[in-house]
Amino acid sequence: MPDTEMPDLPDDMFLIEVRDEETGSSLTTLSVSQTPTMLLSYAANRFDDVASNYFKKRYSLGGVDWRMIFMLAGQPGSTAAYASSTIGIDKGAISRCLQRLEENGLTFAGPLHANGRSRSWHLTEKGRALHAELLQVALDRQRRLLKGFAPAEAQAFCNMLERFLDNLSRV
Repeated sequence: MPDTEMPDLPDDMFLIEVRDEETGSSLTTLSVSQTPTMLLSYAANRFDDVASNYFKKRYSLGGVDWRMIFMLAGQPGSTAAYASSTIGIDKGAISRCLQRLEENGLTFAGPLHANGRSRSWHLTEKGRALHAELLQVALDRQRRLLKGFAPAEAQAFCNMLERFLDNLSRV
């Protein structure tokens, strides 16, 4: 059955009944362990915190900085607006990040586009060298995070997240 014809998931599969022993009252709420959106949010927050602390301590890169390096490696010539919509970070934070990376010799801006406002951004040779080092770190961290996953499970996980992101864009 195509995705568009799938019935909605029943709410009760995500709910638990919690009893407050102090007050004697009960409350129906979301089960953290059975609610994918909560698990994803918690996992993303923890992943971001751990990764950002690591890259800050080891490379003096902020959380947006290392993401932009990977973004520009995978999509050279991206604009701040495109990066913002792709990564899901405020355009102002992206612009400040690009300026910081440029000041550190890691990126450079192309000429103004026809719209007179945006520029394409690229990694410098120094940025490409740092990316190569960060790539090895990221692959090692990913191996550890996906330990015990079969290749098909990792691919299914990516497929589910892509579908989730697609749905999120319509919420």
